[in-house]
Amino acid sequence: MTPAAQNPVMGIFWMLVTGLFFVAVTALVKYMGPRVPPAEAAFLRYVLGLVFLLPMLPSLRAATITRRQWWLFGWRGAFHAVGVMLWFYAMTRIPIAEVTAMNYLAPVYVSIGAALFLGERLAARRIAAVVVALIGVAVILRPGFREVAPGHIAMIFCAIVFAGSYLLAKIMADEAKPAVVVAMLSIFVTIGLAPFALADWVTPTWGDLGLLFVVACFATAGHYTMTMAFAAAPVTVTQPVTFLQLVWAVLLGALVFAEPVDGWVIFGGVLILGAVTYITWREAILKRRTITPPSPATKL
Repeated sequence: MTPAAQNPVMGIFWMLVTGLFFVAVTALVKYMGPRVPPAEAAFLRYVLGLVFLLPMLPSLRAATITRRQWWLFGWRGAFHAVGVMLWFYAMTRIPIAEVTAMNYLAPVYVSIGAALFLGERLAARRIAAVVVALIGVAVILRPGFREVAPGHIAMIFCAIVFAGSYLLAKIMADEAKPAVVVAMLSIFVTIGLAPFALADWVTPTWGDLGLLFVVACFATAGHYTMTMAFAAAPVTVTQPVTFLQLVWAVLLGALVFAEPVDGWVIFGGVLILGAVTYITWREAILKRRTITPPSPATKL
């Protein structure tokens, strides 16, 4: 899109809506609680979301996929499936604000992975930003001063595997149409989650199925509005707006789930998001191929 065609106000608006959609996903999963095992809940979310692939069927039929691409799609699906299971697990174990703040880490891990595996240069300023983000994690977790719960560990690894999924998506984006990349992710994640879901299956109620279908709707809508935001304005404009997602998460946790407001979590989240925003801004200034994704881009 040319600069003349861009509309920063609309970009900010669509990113604001994106944040609300993703917080709605978080709230619904939190509300459902642990009565449906995390792997099964994630599996059902993707099975019910397959209905959104119907418009992509013509692109899938026309696609010519090489053996190498099948492997890459499969590995991406495996990474993403693990990430989704860890995210669903964390959502039922730790406060919403902490899940949201730690999810900001994924783009930082993408930046590290791009340097290690894609030949992206990791300059001193970028390294400093990564260090600031890791300090943000330490502020949130505060080991030795509070209990580091299994949900926290799950979110650390969740961000890592989501970063791996995004890096594979960047590779595939140069080789396949976006509709094919998106559809293959949904298909392979569903396949990857199936054995874990069946291993600990609990018959869901109609209410659970309805709730997970709404989760799928909000997640799909969030990815759509995020695309609208990127089309309307540069990532450097929309990226800071993602901080509001942490604000919504804190308010939701306090008002709906009676979770206490933790100033350290907010401060740590600000450090992480600030580091991600700086890395994104540096990429724009240097005008190199964008590697670091906006914070919502690695979400389910």
